[in-house]
This record gives sequence, structure tokens and C-alpha cells, in this order.
Amino acid sequence: MKVLETSLPGVLIIEPKVFDDERGFFMETYHEKRYRESGIDCCFVQDNFSYSVYGTLRGLHYQYPNGQAKLVQVLMGEVFDVAVDIRRGSPTFGKWCGEYLSDKNRRQLLIPEGYAHGFCVLSETALFIYKCSDFYTPESERGILWSDPGLKIEWPVDNPLLSEKDSNYQCLADVPVNSLPVYA
Repeated sequence: MKVLETSLPGVLIIEPKVFDDERGFFMETYHEKRYRESGIDCCFVQDNFSYSVYGTLRGLHYQYPNGQAKLVQVLMGEVFDVAVDIRRGSPTFGKWCGEYLSDKNRRQLLIPEGYAHGFCVLSETALFIYKCSDFYTPESERGILWSDPGLKIEWPVDNPLLSEKDSNYQCLADVPVNSLPVYA
């Protein structure tokens, strides 16, 4: 497998080794020892799966406390996946990076704790899976407004389908500092 850096520290693109032949393909989506040897030292405790239609935007989500690192991947379709550094005191606070993930490129994205995460669906439908390093904790659930003008995220959809919750989050500048993780 190949591990590629992005513009944000700790946010990594992972290209698993894929074995193709006339029958289809085979790939390992996670192998603790190989990931650890590549510097990815997360203990994942929960897997999540979502199905979404074209134009759906989910995010920007995070948990605090009880932060979660995530290893995300698309099984079918294509998404534009975004990570935003929201760690107070970080030199890259408020910066974002985005990657196209699809069933064609078979890439994964590792998003460390301290980042908000979101994605929008660019195909007719998408099947999206992700591993989390901590359990979902409803009282720790937080979010940043997907269209925060201070972040200037270049989403490839103009009028996304949103949940009521996602459309009502605050801009990062308006989030109380005690609701944001601290840069270590």
C-alpha cells in the first residue's frame, strides 16, 4: 500500500494494494500491522456505513470530547471528502483539504482526531464506510457549518441536500472555544 501526505498534518491518502484480474479485484481494506508499519497507529473500535444520493452533503462533523480519528472509503460511487483542522492553537487551524474518493480510485482518507469531516456525493448514489477510533457519543457530537465563508471550502455542488442539523451548525469562528479540541 502507498501512503500519501496531504496539505494538512496527519491527514493521509491511502492507496491499498489491489489485485485485479478478469474476475474482478481483491484488496485489503484494513490490516492493523501493515497500517501500523506505515505510521498509522489508530485503534479502531466502530465501523459506520452510509448510503446517499447525488448532491447529499454530510458534515462537517466532529466529536468533542471523545474525538474520533476516521478511516474513510467509498465502496460504490464517488464523493468529495473534506477534512478541516479545528484544533485550537494549530498552525493550520481553519485550513481544509479535499480529496475525491471513489470505487474507481479505491483510495482511503485518514482523518485524525481534531479535524471536522464531511463529504458530498457526486455520483447517482454512493456507499460510504468509515472506521472510527472512538465510539459515537451523542453528547459529544458537534459540527461546523458546511458553507462557512471563513473556511472557503470549494464544494463541487451548489445546492446540496442537507439534514436540518447540518444546515444549522455555526461557523467555526462562532463555535465556543471550549467546544473545540486543543492542538497538542
